[in-house]
Amino acid sequence: MTEIGIGIIGGGYMGKAHAAAYGSVGTLFDTALRPRLEMVCAASEVSAAKYQKAFGFARGTADWRVLVHDPKVEAVIIASPQDTHREIALAAFALGKPVFCEKPLGATLADSIAMTEAANASGAINMVGFNYIRTPAAQYARQLVAEGRIGDVTWFRGEHTEDFFADPALPATWRCQGMGNGTMGDLAPHMINGARALIGPITALCAQVETVHAKRGNMDVTNDDQAQFMCRFENGAQGHLFFSRIATGRKMGYAYEIHGTKGAIQFDQEDQNALHLYTMDGPEAERGFRKILTGPAHPDYLPFCQGPGHGTGYQDQIIIEAKDFLTAIATNTNIWPTFEEGLEVNRVVTAAIASSEKQTWVNVSDY
Repeated sequence: MTEIGIGIIGGGYMGKAHAAAYGSVGTLFDTALRPRLEMVCAASEVSAAKYQKAFGFARGTADWRVLVHDPKVEAVIIASPQDTHREIALAAFALGKPVFCEKPLGATLADSIAMTEAANASGAINMVGFNYIRTPAAQYARQLVAEGRIGDVTWFRGEHTEDFFADPALPATWRCQGMGNGTMGDLAPHMINGARALIGPITALCAQVETVHAKRGNMDVTNDDQAQFMCRFENGAQGHLFFSRIATGRKMGYAYEIHGTKGAIQFDQEDQNALHLYTMDGPEAERGFRKILTGPAHPDYLPFCQGPGHGTGYQDQIIIEAKDFLTAIATNTNIWPTFEEGLEVNRVVTAAIASSEKQTWVNVSDY
């Protein structure tokens, strides 16, 4: 086995998830590269020391430049605020180091373009953290669509809805400031990625992006609470996508419904180990959606559990990402979703915001 030194920038919610993933991925997937938790970077030396001890890193730092330039850090995981992504990624690519970046790729479309160009110029392995499309059920849904099990896709409905800001009395946080931290910057990229993965490129859309609670306490809210758009896919299918951080009762509402000429698929992340499939087989009186429980027969499930229906969880999605990233590095071959995908998702976000401002349909390729 060959070790690889991992450096993670950010020790909070996602930093912890990635640290746990790289600490266990080799055991679950028997990867050719075995990660070594080399260095963690946080906002202060105190935080860095705390995360170093808690997560099992060899060292900690409050300066991402120290981490990126350290020769023992051989792959960089960016789990810091999105307005830091561009500078960190460009520095790592200049050294030829593989980079995994949490979504959204860049704080702006210009950032994403620059980061993708740097990735391509360097030839270094790169990947974006779209974890929800990696569940065994979602991977199987992609397989069913690609194999034509539901025929030609005619319509797609997707949502990413949560309720962490549903109460208008909640105080303001950093999430209230800047479009990059609003619903279009935070939640929408996951479902846009899901729609592209399942159906294909989005070519045109007509969007509404709005702030429902304009003030929280004494602070003006400068970004969006919810958004929706109608769209047309490259294959001709129609679609509707909805995103919200004020969807009362929704905790992890990453859900979609796909209609085809021979059947349909339904999925809801709040029940991530079940996929609902309808096919136009047998007598009409016996037709209906059937619930498929994920198990060892589905992609990336068996390494976690030998029992069908026992299920995987959120952390397992991050472990699957880690496995893919390590495999890409070991084989020197990029594995989807790369920075190119992150860029295209950001392009759709940019087009949607422009459409809402113009109150008209727009072509995504114009952005």
